[in-house]
Amino acid sequence: MIDSGALTRCRHRVRLDGLFPGKSASEPVDTGVKQRQDAAIAKRAEIAELVIGAAPERWVKINPDQSASAQARDTLAACEAGADRIWGAVLPVERDTGRKGRCEMLIRDDEGGGYIPVIVVNHKVTDPGQGAITSGLFEWEPAVDPKRKVRSQVRDQMRVAQVYRMLERRGLASPSLTAGAIGYNGDCVLVHDLSAILDDYDERFADRIAVARGEVLTSPSQVSECKSCPWWTECKQELVRNRDVSLVAVGSRAELLRDVGCNTIDQLAAWDGEPLEDWPHGNFDDAVVIAKASLADAPLVRRFEKISVTRADIEIDVDMESYQEHGAYLWGTLLNVGGFSMYRGFATWDPLPTRDEARSFAEFWGWLMAERAAAAASGKTFAAYCYSRSAEDKWLLDSARRFAGEPGIPSKDEIREFIDSPQWVDIYQAVSDQFICPNGKGLKKIAPVAGFNWRDAEAGGEASMAWYREAVGYDGEPDETQRTRILQYNEDDVIATKVLREWMTDRAEKEIPLASEL
Repeated sequence: MIDSGALTRCRHRVRLDGLFPGKSASEPVDTGVKQRQDAAIAKRAEIAELVIGAAPERWVKINPDQSASAQARDTLAACEAGADRIWGAVLPVERDTGRKGRCEMLIRDDEGGGYIPVIVVNHKVTDPGQGAITSGLFEWEPAVDPKRKVRSQVRDQMRVAQVYRMLERRGLASPSLTAGAIGYNGDCVLVHDLSAILDDYDERFADRIAVARGEVLTSPSQVSECKSCPWWTECKQELVRNRDVSLVAVGSRAELLRDVGCNTIDQLAAWDGEPLEDWPHGNFDDAVVIAKASLADAPLVRRFEKISVTRADIEIDVDMESYQEHGAYLWGTLLNVGGFSMYRGFATWDPLPTRDEARSFAEFWGWLMAERAAAAASGKTFAAYCYSRSAEDKWLLDSARRFAGEPGIPSKDEIREFIDSPQWVDIYQAVSDQFICPNGKGLKKIAPVAGFNWRDAEAGGEASMAWYREAVGYDGEPDETQRTRILQYNEDDVIATKVLREWMTDRAEKEIPLASEL
């Protein structure tokens, strides 16, 4: 039996889960996965309270505390009785086809009969734009949305398609061939056109059920989901033993290489033919260099003879901490002047979302701009640095939008002037432009090459999410020690960008080999 999650999962994992079904359940849940699961549960509860509370007489709510078979029985009974809305729908397992499925909502199609499946997810399903088909939360009235465009989420499509096929088999599917997804913002239903999805779904399902039943052989290959997979330790041992090419060319890149007979790191390192066409995620020549670097145990490789990075008289490193999509609760800074460095964090410890975020952001922005102005007034050069600017840029602009008009909040134009200027420097981009990075480009991967290590062995973005929940008291009393832990982690992040920048200036050319030297 497989649920729709298997349709976007690694095929080899699907096979191993089928052979040893107790393994995944017995393994400790990855911290990041657990946080996402908890957030999804909270989102579903929030939407249930909203829609059921608006018109409780329209809803049949399936009791989630009973067995799955009892939930399925009650769901079918509600459908046969013509219920207008069903919350927590579970469909009977199809032992012959191998399908199992559930969804948060079934909405009766008053015009065509049958039911429209709607799921609730804790990620974005639309972006600003136009062209998406949406409906309101309380009435099923699909229409073109002039303010939203679709954000593609294949896993959502596969989930509603599986439920639709299960409804269809029992004569309970709406002939409209539509389904819906309520996303993170919870203000509309994105309408999925199933006629554009079902062929892909049927193909994926046929493949995965054959894999799960052992009708198709699979072998391990490194993909992005490996890091949170309970089978990764076993798979990695086999990949290392075979010197598998996916260790240096992850995901679809390994598949393309295997298609032309390049199965090992050694074969890729010895490549002397033309680059592969339609090579995804970067330059093919870089993949060959990464394979050579792996054989030479080189953590980085220089692209050029000379390494350069923007430097200034007054340097400020910036690192932001956010919690999901609720807001940015901490702007950490490291002021570097004449060999002296000082950390300062601008934080709110009121649980997000909170209007106090406006105060902490305004204080950060005012301080940053005052340092910038003071540098200009004294005739000194100024630069502010971050690592991978997309998150900082997003929250700078979003904070200006959300808190417009409040004391000290800059306009979006002021933010844009700064982030578009040469004084806002992305060290990640400087690394990407000048180095080939066999082990990845994340700060936690690159800074240790320059000699920097975090004080907290558990430091990381997902771990900090758990620390934040404890720091602000989401699940109990606020924990002051976790606030200190977050501030230390944030301080280490900004120190890491400083150390990396200085290393690029002073030592990288001596310590890192050129690609042509491998």
